[in-house]
Amino acid sequence: MTPDTTIPLLENLDLFWLLAACVGGVIGAIVGANNAFGFTGVMILTGFGIAASTGSTFFFDYVAFGPVFGPHIAFAGAAAGSAYSAKKNLLATGRDIDTPLGSLKDPTILWVAAGFGVAGLIVQRLIALIPWFGTHTDSVALTVFLSGCASRLAFGSTGVLHAPTSPRGSHRWLDHQETPGQLGTVALASAVMASGCAIVLASYAQTHLPEDAAAAVVGNAHTLPFAISALCIFLLVTGQRVNVTHHITIIAGLAGAQFWLATGSGWAALAAGTVLGILSGFVAEFVIARSTYYHGDTHIDPPAGSIWIMTTLIHLTLLAV
Repeated sequence: MTPDTTIPLLENLDLFWLLAACVGGVIGAIVGANNAFGFTGVMILTGFGIAASTGSTFFFDYVAFGPVFGPHIAFAGAAAGSAYSAKKNLLATGRDIDTPLGSLKDPTILWVAAGFGVAGLIVQRLIALIPWFGTHTDSVALTVFLSGCASRLAFGSTGVLHAPTSPRGSHRWLDHQETPGQLGTVALASAVMASGCAIVLASYAQTHLPEDAAAAVVGNAHTLPFAISALCIFLLVTGQRVNVTHHITIIAGLAGAQFWLATGSGWAALAAGTVLGILSGFVAEFVIARSTYYHGDTHIDPPAGSIWIMTTLIHLTLLAV
């Protein structure tokens, strides 16, 4: 007989998962937020191999998007650790999410990350329980965004929101993709790739894989191009000015796969994925970054802010299909 570790007020949360989220936040801080997110991409690719061969999504649920490298736990915990580190003058800015925080030799940073990791697990589960909205948004992305807001309030000094402004000096997010022409071109290419990838993967899985494996792969098809974008963050950490596209690719992939399932038309699905992926790129830069990030002294994640908004928009749009 296994012991009952369920916490009565939080159904489907047990001590094992809470402990795992605590450790996940610490591991994220040790390697640094952006590196932790890169590892999310690695874990997603591993998860596809397991899903295709066994039909199980456990590796996605526990490792890639769970307490091991789930962005709402590892990335968000590390980002909060960065904000706290800057408050203690151990980092030059709380927006530094590249530095591995274990190198700062202060265990309190790791405990802060642990606390935000646990909070990330709980908040994500609570969001998922909200009628309709919880199952028609990206609860992980929304939790990352809310965690960034909370760490700004706890450790920053600039407030969460500010008036939207144009890029100037240090008041910007990514200066190599902030202009409409550059962003539009990057988003177009990324969205076409991602939506096409998700459509082809979903189609192949339904045709060639056993029923359980097909369901597991199709349900996560949009995360494959997202994983490719996540891996590119490793390059960003090394100083290469690679474009940030995961908020574009996951939305384009989701829209492509879902519209293909709803309509059976590959071209219509590709068009929907492309348009919505491009829109996600512009929402991240022109709505989220320019009103929360530009004048902030801690990291509030523009991609996460765009992903949950656009995921909800996709599901609302599908109601009319």
